[in-house]
Amino acid sequence: MSRSQSVEDYLKAIYKLEKEIDGGVTTSRLADELGVAGASVTNMVKRLADMGLVNYESYYGTTLTDSGEKIALEIIRHHRLLELYLKEVMGYSWDEVHDEAEKLEHHISEQFEDRIAELLNDPAFDPHGDPIPSKDGKMPVVKSFPLVKVDDHESCVIHRVTDQNPELLRYLEKQGLIPGVKVKIVNREPFEGPLTLQLENKTLSVGRKVAESLVVVVE
Repeated sequence: MSRSQSVEDYLKAIYKLEKEIDGGVTTSRLADELGVAGASVTNMVKRLADMGLVNYESYYGTTLTDSGEKIALEIIRHHRLLELYLKEVMGYSWDEVHDEAEKLEHHISEQFEDRIAELLNDPAFDPHGDPIPSKDGKMPVVKSFPLVKVDDHESCVIHRVTDQNPELLRYLEKQGLIPGVKVKIVNREPFEGPLTLQLENKTLSVGRKVAESLVVVVE
C-alpha cells in the first residue's frame, strides 16, 4: 500500500495519543497534536478508515486498527533509531535530533533501518529514553513512574524525558538531569511549588513542570 507522509504522521500521532488517554482519540485532540484544523482532521480520519488503518466513530473517537498500529510502530522505530544514530554516530546533541529525525523518518528504506540497528547493536531506547519498537513491532516494557509520583527520599534513576522541547533538553543536560542519572526528591514546596532534588554529586531545585517531564525507574 502506497502511503503519504501525511498518512504516516496521522497514524503516529494517533498511536501516541491513544497511549496517553487509553481510548479513542478525539478530533480536537488530534488537531491540537498536529497543529491543523479540525475539518482537515475529520477528512483525513475518514480517509484512514476507508483504508482500513483506523476505526472511527463520531462520538467515541479514533483508534488504530492492527494494520494502522503496525505502520505507526514502523515510523516510530525509524524516528527513534535515527535519533540515536544522529547522536551517537554523527555527534548531534540530544536537543537537535528530534527535528532532524522528523525530516528523515519517512524516507529511509528497510535496508537502511536494518543497517542502523546493526551499527547501534539493536538498541532498545533512544537518546531521550523512549523505547524503540523491535523489528516485529514489540515495544520494550520498563516499569517506570513520573518522578513527581515517587515518594520522597526514594532512590531512582532517570529513565526518559517526556518533553522534547529543545530549550528544556538543554536545561536538563546543563543540570545533569539526563537518562541514567540517579536522583531522589528531598523536599517539595507546597502549592505546586519547586522540588529539591538530590543527584549523585549535587542538590538542586527545579520547577514542578520540569520535574513532571522526568520519568524514572525506582531502584
